[in-house]
Amino acid sequence: MARPFSVEDASPQAQLWRPAPAPKPHYAGHRERLRERAVAGGLAALPDYEVLELLLFRTIPRGDVKPLAKQLLARFGSLGGVLGATAEELRTVAGVGEAVALDLKLQHEISLRTAREQVVRRAVISSWTALLAYVRTALAHEAREQFRVLFLDKKNQLIADEVMNRGTVDHAPVYPREVARRALELSASALILVHNHPSGDPTPSSADVDMTRQIVEAVRPLRIAIHDHLVVGRDGVASFKALGLM
Repeated sequence: MARPFSVEDASPQAQLWRPAPAPKPHYAGHRERLRERAVAGGLAALPDYEVLELLLFRTIPRGDVKPLAKQLLARFGSLGGVLGATAEELRTVAGVGEAVALDLKLQHEISLRTAREQVVRRAVISSWTALLAYVRTALAHEAREQFRVLFLDKKNQLIADEVMNRGTVDHAPVYPREVARRALELSASALILVHNHPSGDPTPSSADVDMTRQIVEAVRPLRIAIHDHLVVGRDGVASFKALGLM
């Protein structure tokens, strides 16, 4: 019976041949290099897409996530826009599943809670910069208009921040009596009204002015003050008080 053929039976030239190793993907070693740069130079030195890459590394353990990071930024306009997008909106981007959407929303929630910590248990009026940072984090990238009320006690400390209504891309219905009723339930002494303009421009509209006057009149008999009405957009925050509108 013939002996099975083995490599020893091949000619010396054949024995030297080996299949060429598969070429490494172009992104091989990118994760390690990016992490090293982040450690050496600090996160602040990285562009937005690389910061987003570092975050995506944790959810997507293998592969090149740079295209996904850049696609997210192109779709939502900025890093804040990515984190502020809803889970449903995030999942419309190819490559974003439930786990990625959840991790991105987790980052936004951490940012929101961190900003809120600078506002609670202190007089809101004396920590105005922190308040503006908080409302921008909460609303600057909302895709639909949202009307919120900050309820304050006698010391101007925050009792509650509540969404009174959500609406469309350019309108959120507001009911002054509901605002007054909720203020009484919380024993609030003052309010700060807040809503966003998804268009990005925080300039108050005539409808915003009319609605503010209606709420002021609704709470006046209750001796509840309206300190301000803030309109939040991607381009900044407009204050009715600073603009002389109240």
